[in-house]
Amino acid sequence: MFGCECIFWNRVTDTADSVPESFSLPAPIPRWSQGSGFSTKIIKLGELEAYQVTEFELIWSSNVSTRKKHGVGFYKPSGIPQGFYCLGHYCQSNGKALRGFVVVAREAATIKKDDHNHKPSLSNPVDYALVWSSDDVADENFIGGGYFWLPQPPEGYKALGFVVTTSSEKPDLKQVKCVRADLTDTCQGYSLITKMYSKPSNFRLMVFSTRPYCRGMYERGVHVGSFYCSSSEPKNGLEVGCLKNMDENLAAMPNEDQIHELVRHYGPTLFLHPDEVYLPSSVSWFFGNGALLCSKENSKGQVIQADGSNLPTGGANDGSYWISLPSDDEKGNIKHGNLESTKLYLHIKPALGGTFTDIVFWIFCPFNGPGTLMVGMVNLALGKVGQHVGDWEHFTLRISNFTGELWKMYFSQHSGGKWIDAYDLEFVHGSNKPIVYSSRNGHASFPHPGNYLQGLEKLGIGVRNDAARSDRYVDSSIQYEIVAAEYLRGVVKEPCWLQYMRKWGPTVVYNSRAELEKIIEILPPMIKNSLEGVLNKLPLELYGEDGPTGPKEKNNWMGDERW
Repeated sequence: MFGCECIFWNRVTDTADSVPESFSLPAPIPRWSQGSGFSTKIIKLGELEAYQVTEFELIWSSNVSTRKKHGVGFYKPSGIPQGFYCLGHYCQSNGKALRGFVVVAREAATIKKDDHNHKPSLSNPVDYALVWSSDDVADENFIGGGYFWLPQPPEGYKALGFVVTTSSEKPDLKQVKCVRADLTDTCQGYSLITKMYSKPSNFRLMVFSTRPYCRGMYERGVHVGSFYCSSSEPKNGLEVGCLKNMDENLAAMPNEDQIHELVRHYGPTLFLHPDEVYLPSSVSWFFGNGALLCSKENSKGQVIQADGSNLPTGGANDGSYWISLPSDDEKGNIKHGNLESTKLYLHIKPALGGTFTDIVFWIFCPFNGPGTLMVGMVNLALGKVGQHVGDWEHFTLRISNFTGELWKMYFSQHSGGKWIDAYDLEFVHGSNKPIVYSSRNGHASFPHPGNYLQGLEKLGIGVRNDAARSDRYVDSSIQYEIVAAEYLRGVVKEPCWLQYMRKWGPTVVYNSRAELEKIIEILPPMIKNSLEGVLNKLPLELYGEDGPTGPKEKNNWMGDERW
């Protein structure tokens, strides 16, 4: 309507067709071998036991105009097992497959309750506070009402989610439970799901996805799947929290046999670009074909043993050592890699308090090629800009420890990356193995083929990442090696080279900024101004030939991915 979008609120009875279709992985999930708490549907968190509910009943939805894909739905979990309690409702966009979860909880049967000072783990709220409603809408286009309630916990307890109803009457106090505060962790809102306004008061409601504030393999915050809503941008220390895994053993993590089963079932296939000339290799091939360990005392370098046993270990990247290619007459061989030797190096680690497993697939390329700048329909080769010796890239599978189901996948892209839900992945035909497309020269990973710009995408200006399928690929479900799984406490022997914390390539400084500015000077003024803004957004690695550090020096080794 004249460039404006109107919001329509709908009761469930009016929107039976607005519930998105549910998603299932393309192939059946196997029965995983037994021997731990992995994939048993219930995870012990200490005094609480958690269960992941993935079936929902629509309560209320809001649609922008009549375009269903722009609307959102609010759901309550259905099929909750006996003895478990809801902690909050779920929200998602109508424009994607219905595939989410909320965690429901119950008190663990092993907890002794004869202590008079013991407070129950779960408690009913004492009241509800109305956060927002669409009840004051005075427009014939608005049908029904949505009411958003924040449970008010008893002293010493914390609410973990919101309740949505279609009535102005407060919800039953038994509809959700609050959790004892010492069993919760800090939560944050991080991704805007929708923004809505009441009329005529124009009171705003913003709805956000939530996640634990502290994330990483040693953090214990458990994502409960609920949403956060407020009239303003969320800040740290929300009124709602998340669960906290108090089980020191993280019993729901897979054992070594189950890890191999997961990799064989879900291991992605990595496709290289048809024009890729800088192929990956195994680390041992790289060392065995002449890679040199250099230092401030010995800049000419020494031969590295195939297993990396003569590399310095521990410490930090202090610039004392670096790896270099052999002399110029041999550079052409080693820098182009060796596909036949290539394997994926796997780091297995807990995620979201041990309720998920992250399988991080690291791949090594002896050389990262130069970049290409795209300005509209014009491609400008950047010469040396972007190239460096030694390139470590990765992608990550996130698997539910409740069921062993692949939930989402992270694609690392230079200095950032993106999580992609399982329903938006490509899979090898007849399997649950995702497909990864490696970009030409830079080896960033993408979920689909295409030309991805790093810069001002809307203007068609930036460094291009070309991803396409070819007949050259690496099947990580076969070509892999597990190099680390700290939670298994010594079961996995880490290779010597993984302890090398210095540069995997030399630092070669050249004035690539000046090279780029020379290219910009010959362009029309309007494009020139846009490109100057792009330069400030490009990763630092483009402004010098600087080898990266190894996997353990990356912040996502212990921490979470960037999302």
